[in-house]
Amino acid sequence: MAAGGTGSRERYRAQVREEIKHHAWEQIATAGVSALSLNAIAKHVGMSGPALYRYFASRDELITELIRDAYRSLADAMRAAFESGADVAGLAYTVREWALADPQRYFLIYGTPVPGYHAPDDTTTVSSEIMAVLIEAFSALPTDQPATPFDTHLDEHREWAAGHAASAATLHRAVSFWTRLHGVLSLELAGHFTGMEFDPALLFADELNTLTT
Repeated sequence: MAAGGTGSRERYRAQVREEIKHHAWEQIATAGVSALSLNAIAKHVGMSGPALYRYFASRDELITELIRDAYRSLADAMRAAFESGADVAGLAYTVREWALADPQRYFLIYGTPVPGYHAPDDTTTVSSEIMAVLIEAFSALPTDQPATPFDTHLDEHREWAAGHAASAATLHRAVSFWTRLHGVLSLELAGHFTGMEFDPALLFADELNTLTT
């Protein structure tokens, strides 16, 4: 009985935490992460502010959980696509679809840092899984370009690649892919192409073609 009661409490706690995160995402979508309020969320879930703190000790703890969930969602989407046969282009469109499906989730991890918030170091563990998939994908492509100064630099600063044996040129292509596609995505999602009368999807495709040929 005691063990069953403990299991029920743990399931209830997990359920409440998920409900809190659901309302947090709704609040972020409406007013942005800087306006995230635990007291406002508590009202939505029908509890007092102090009661909610039994589930998340602070706003920063809640933000950290949302960040981890966002990174995990993208990492899982990319890994699933890669293991289903997606090449570099397929991974690019996986990222774009993921970003367009929930821009606020995208901006939480790739947008402007939240004022006063510092993510724990372990949040980079999941984000490194995303780069690992890209490195694996680019490792399957030939690299016959002459070495650049940045290639040489990367060969001496490759700790971020988590021990992957890829060449410096491959790491360079993965980094360039990541930064340039995020540049297009960030501008598109933030509305900076509005009024310019061109299709951001075509710009994305052209950038992708440049990076993979």
